[in-house]
Amino acid sequence: MKKFLPLGALLLLGASSLVAQKSKEDVMKALDSKAETYGTIAHTIWDYAEMGYLEEQSSALLQETLADEGFTITKGIAGIPTAFKAEYGSGYPVIAILGEFDALPGLSQQAVPEKQSAGKAAGHACGHHLFGTASSAAAISVKDWMTTNKIKGTIRFYGCPAEEGGSGKVYMVREGVFDDVDVALHWHPGSANAASAGAALANKSAKFRFHGISAHAAGAPDKGRSALDGVESMNIMVNMMREHIPQDARIHYVITDGGKAPNVVPDFAEVYYYARHGNRDVVVDIFDRIVKAAEGAALGTGTTMDYEMIGGTHELLPNLTVQKIMYDNLVKVGGVTYNEEEKAFGEKISKSLGKESLDLATAENIQPYKETAQAYGSTDVGDVSYTVPTAGLGTATWVPGTPAHSWQAVAAGGMSIGTKGMMVAAKTLALTAMDIFKNPKTVEAAKAELEERRGKDFKYVPMLGNRPPALDYRK
Repeated sequence: MKKFLPLGALLLLGASSLVAQKSKEDVMKALDSKAETYGTIAHTIWDYAEMGYLEEQSSALLQETLADEGFTITKGIAGIPTAFKAEYGSGYPVIAILGEFDALPGLSQQAVPEKQSAGKAAGHACGHHLFGTASSAAAISVKDWMTTNKIKGTIRFYGCPAEEGGSGKVYMVREGVFDDVDVALHWHPGSANAASAGAALANKSAKFRFHGISAHAAGAPDKGRSALDGVESMNIMVNMMREHIPQDARIHYVITDGGKAPNVVPDFAEVYYYARHGNRDVVVDIFDRIVKAAEGAALGTGTTMDYEMIGGTHELLPNLTVQKIMYDNLVKVGGVTYNEEEKAFGEKISKSLGKESLDLATAENIQPYKETAQAYGSTDVGDVSYTVPTAGLGTATWVPGTPAHSWQAVAAGGMSIGTKGMMVAAKTLALTAMDIFKNPKTVEAAKAELEERRGKDFKYVPMLGNRPPALDYRK
């Protein structure tokens, strides 16, 4: 397994940034020279594995990294302690690069090709340790290029917490932190290299809490009113409802509290729901019907119910003006080439996924450009995309065929395969930002496209309403 530099090596980062970076080739070479250092940062965050709104160490490390490179840091933006803004330069255009760093509960894995628990509460099964680090690397690289070439404008990094269900960027959009941004760039770890127009589902989520009356389940059941009955009745009704919603809609739930002992009628129970669809208006309608099911369940079981909005995101709005620039730069950068150790690792991961052999071609090549996409998951980048022209990409940080939110994703993200894919993203983001700085007319065209796509009468309304950030949703 490849060894990464100790954190003391981060001191070398600032010194190596002094190398003149005039061309795209210079920028890519400079990033290559820092790959091991950025790998150290990413794998430190991988080891922290902090869940949404709890990413204190991860956020602090990225803040320190950017501050050491001359960025001005603004902490705790939008009322979120782990959210921050790092800025360099001044004036127009303002180009933002988004970074995430939250981990997922229940997916704690070692960086080995067999399923082995690391014994922690969470793991980076969506690769956000790579996401935040690559975006930081890109911002620093653009800053160095701007300094060398005396480029006017502002490069900005946004530290975005709690993407996984916490809707961190939604609160940031709601508070106006993107209002002066001209273009936003982002990326995401994956199992292939692609920079086509993205798509994501709108999402609305809440925790439904039922309150009943405790009693001895055998000795005095007539005296009790089961909160768990309320949850289960709600779930039955919602599952029946699935037949009568659009085919491409999605509803998910988990019972987060169902009581403590079988012989005690539960006086409290909780269920956590998501509703998703490609159109936010459909999501609102489905969610309202879920609420009605909860109200009916409470009425029928003699319990009471209340619910708390947890998250809510818009669908993703692509911007082809910027997206095509990003794709061309990804082609220039190229994909991921495995060494022998990585091939052996990848073969074992592929077999664990039921595949006969490792698909090296997908890791090495770039997927063809497409202007449309099928949406499956959700992201709070959607809200950003309705506020500012936004473009993104994905790179092969995982063994091809690996699904997100799996132990295989955690494992590959914890070793050199993840770092190589991360550096592809860092280079592509940097080159794309450079192109926009060199041609401000791109900003004008991107903004015109945004206005046309969202409609002149568009008014942003956050799906999660006016609630304060759900800082304790993972506790």
